Amino acid sequence: MTTLADHTLADNRTLPWSWYSDPAVLELEQSRVFARAWQYAGHTGQLQEPGSFLATHAGRLPIVVVRNRESELAGFVNVCRHRGSVICVGEGRRETIQCPYHAWTYGFDGQLLNAPRSDREPGFDASQLGLVPIQVEAWGPFVFANPDPDATPLADHLGELPELLKADGLDIDTLAFSRRAEGEYDANWKVCSENYLECYHCAIAHPSFSKAIDVAPDVYSLEARPGLLSQFGSPRNGGGGVYDADGEIARGQFHFLFPNTTINVMPGKPNLSIGPIIPHAPGRTYRYLDYFFGAEVDDEWIADYIALDDQVGAEDRVLVERVHAGMAAGAVEHGVLLARSEQLLAEFQSLLTDALAS
Repeated sequence: MTTLADHTLADNRTLPWSWYSDPAVLELEQSRVFARAWQYAGHTGQLQEPGSFLATHAGRLPIVVVRNRESELAGFVNVCRHRGSVICVGEGRRETIQCPYHAWTYGFDGQLLNAPRSDREPGFDASQLGLVPIQVEAWGPFVFANPDPDATPLADHLGELPELLKADGLDIDTLAFSRRAEGEYDANWKVCSENYLECYHCAIAHPSFSKAIDVAPDVYSLEARPGLLSQFGSPRNGGGGVYDADGEIARGQFHFLFPNTTINVMPGKPNLSIGPIIPHAPGRTYRYLDYFFGAEVDDEWIADYIALDDQVGAEDRVLVERVHAGMAAGAVEHGVLLARSEQLLAEFQSLLTDALAS
C-alpha cells in the first residue's frame, strides 16, 4: 500500500486506487475522519417530544440521538456499557433507554438507572457506567452529530453554507420533511463522494439533469471554502421541460460538507435534500437523502422533482460501481485529475489526506 508519506497532491494524480479497496485505509478513515467530524444524523421531526429517540450511525459508530426531559437534544454512543449490545433500533418514543440483552436501563441524560442484580456486586458503581456522550446540534430542522467531545461547534463546520442558501431565497425554517430515499452501492464511499463533486460527467451521463440545469463549464460554477465544496447551476429554459424551475429559488446549489454530507437545492420552489455517504465496507456504501419542501409546494412539482432525482441517482449508481470495479482490478496505480473541471475532487482528496495524516 502507498503510505501517506509517499503520496502528494502536488501534481494531477488522484489518490492511489489501492486506497479505495484496502481495509486498512478504511480503518484509518473511521478513526481519524468519521470519529472526529460532524455528520448529518436526521431531522427534528423525528425528535418532536421529550422521550423521542433516533438510532443511526456516525461512520461505523452506532449512535442514538434523543430529546431529553428538558426538551433538549442529546446524543450517546448506542452501546450498552455492560456487554456491548446495540441498545436502540430505529426511532420512536420511550420512557427510558433499556438494553434488550440484560435490561440495563439508562435515563435520557445517559446515566445508568438500573442494572439487575448489581446490588449483589460489591463495589458496583453505577455512576461510572453511563452511556458515552457525543455532541449533537441542530441547524434548522437538520440534526448533526459528532463523536468527538472536543469538536468545534456545528456553526463553525457549516461555515458560509447557511448564508449561501439564504442569499438565493431559501429559508430552511419553513421547510417540512417529506420523504427519505436510501440505497446501497457496490463502491467505496470515496468513489461516491468524488462522483458527487464534479459535473464533468453530467453532459454525458445525466441527460435529464443537463436538460434542466445549464452544465456548460463557463456557466456551472465550482467554489471551495474550508470544509465546504460547492457547485452552482442555473436552470436551462425554465427547467428544460423536465420540471418547472419557476419560483423563489433562482439557481441550484449542491454542497458537500466534508467528510460526507451532501446538500442539494434545485431552482424553483422551496426545496432541499440532505444526507450522508456512509462506508459499510471498503467496497460497500450506504446513502440516504431526506427531502424537504415548503408548505406551498404542490404534489405535482414534487413528483417531477423526485422523478428527476431518481433518474440521476440510477445513472450515478452505474457510474460509481463501474469506477470501483475498475479501481479494484489493480491494473493501474492511480488516475489523473483535470485541474479546472475536477477542482473540488482535488480539494476533497487534499482534505482527506490532511485528516488521515493528523
